[in-house]
Order: sequence, then structure tokens, then C-alpha cells
Amino acid sequence: MKIKQLSIFLQNRMGSLSKPLEVLTVADVNIRAMCMADTSEFGILRLVVDDPDKGKEALEQNNFLVKITEIIGVEMHDAPGGLTSVLNIIRDNNIDLEYLYAFTHEKEGKAILLLHADDIDALIDVLNKNNIPIVPSDEVYSL
Repeated sequence: MKIKQLSIFLQNRMGSLSKPLEVLTVADVNIRAMCMADTSEFGILRLVVDDPDKGKEALEQNNFLVKITEIIGVEMHDAPGGLTSVLNIIRDNNIDLEYLYAFTHEKEGKAILLLHADDIDALIDVLNKNNIPIVPSDEVYSL
């Protein structure tokens, strides 16, 4: 159920994004979703890949600082209000999200929302109680 996400710490300078992506290409690790957050000095590249352990190993062998973080993927309607309806349920149940990102896929009218919270188990409980479909990790890895 929980998805392993790679968080890679990068210096915020031109070209720093291409090297970790090249490492994953050589290691034959495919990216399923990505999000980049930055400050003036550093950035955090968050990736969901088809083989997180292999990706982490390849990146570490190339001197990248990598952390595996557990996130949750939920299926939502890919229509106006789809995201809002999920976020309102999470807010109404006092779950504090740290970050999120989303992507569409081959299921027509559906998107996948990736979520991270301090208390991931409480988030799962709220999602289950409100009949929000959690996407199994193997499904996300194989998209």
C-alpha cells in the first residue's frame, strides 16, 4: 500500500537535475512521477520509480544523498473539484499534509494523487474510512 519515494538532495545550480536522471537511465530505472522543490541553495528531487531499491543503490553509488520516504497514492476524479474533495476530507479529519503531487494515467477520468504526512498511518485510516481508493504500490511502480 505504501509507496517508496526517492528523495534526492541536490545543489541548486544549473545542470544539477540532469546527473541523477542520467544515473537512473544507465541503471535502467524508469521514473513514474517526479516533483522538484527548491530553495536558493539546495533542492529536493522526489521521484517515484519502478524499482526504488535499485534506484537508491545506483544513486548512492554515484555519491548522491538519497532517502526513501513512504507516501500514499490515491485515485481521484480527473475533473474540476476532484482534488478539492480529497483535500477537504483530509483537512476535516485534522491530517496535516507535508506535500503532494499528482499525475494522470491511462484510466480515463482518473488521476493519482501522491501524499505525504507526518502520520502516514492516520492518513491511511482516514482515506479508508472515507472510501477514497488507495492505489497499491505495485500498480504505481508498473504504470
